Amino acid sequence: MSSHERQRRGRDRVHGVLVLDKPLGASSSSIVTRARKRLGLDRCGHTGTLDPLATGVLPLCLGEGTKLAGHLLADDKAYDATIALGIETDTLDATGTITARGDASAITAADIQAALARFRGPIAQVPPMHSALKHDGQRLYDLARRGDVVERPARDVVIHSIELLGLDTGAGAPQARVAIACSKGTYVRSLAADLGTALGCGAHLAGLRRTRSGTFTLADAVTIEDLERDPANALLRLVPPARALAIPSYTVEAERIRDVVLGLPLLDIAEAMPKGVMFQILTPAGDLLALAVAHPDPRLELRRVFTYGVPVASMP
Repeated sequence: MSSHERQRRGRDRVHGVLVLDKPLGASSSSIVTRARKRLGLDRCGHTGTLDPLATGVLPLCLGEGTKLAGHLLADDKAYDATIALGIETDTLDATGTITARGDASAITAADIQAALARFRGPIAQVPPMHSALKHDGQRLYDLARRGDVVERPARDVVIHSIELLGLDTGAGAPQARVAIACSKGTYVRSLAADLGTALGCGAHLAGLRRTRSGTFTLADAVTIEDLERDPANALLRLVPPARALAIPSYTVEAERIRDVVLGLPLLDIAEAMPKGVMFQILTPAGDLLALAVAHPDPRLELRRVFTYGVPVASMP
């Protein structure tokens, strides 16, 4: 371990995933900055941006937990969405400028339920112009702010379930409340606009709350105010790295920890574990030591190595 790594390991004494309930209006990056500052960490990141308009589950990866971020990013998500019918905007959500109005006064709950049925399962979805995707090295939202519209190829996503929770027809535009479970990369704003097209009245996303990201739910979450007021109590909700991924595990003996850290062949582990499936290697104390994939050669491919729980005597 380099001297820089030793210094950083000493500073980052908190490792794992802490689920925050992101407040309305805050950017995901601002929440990361506040958490990093309050906890005094060098390494802190999130597992997928939530727009300022959205609230809800925002898993933060702390310390060596940041090595899990790429794996958690691929998790399925669930949302409660509020969709305003009869009004279209340029951003597809409530932050944009109104571009069209339609008559949604005759839309019924039955109409919405029938329209939602066509979105269940695998669908092709065109990403919105107001998104962080890049085109020729530029963010789409930067192009959109300049008034430029570019071709965006449709992407395959999966809507596992989409259900109508209720239809509010009080003052203003009718609003459909919808529960959605979907694959990574799904744009709920685009889904809202597509629903408006299917209903023939137009629509935009008026509100969004993420209720689940992978295995993490609102029941696991703390607020950023709770974290800043009493970090020790908030960290009681910290999910250790070894519990963050729902994958198989293999526990090594204490005397073999150094072999894993050094990346030695470890062919017996490769032979013992299912082939082609990522699993975690744990220390006898239950700390996450590595993410690995076994190949039939036999060969063990180490994807990530974690040192937060490794005794100093076992370090190279």
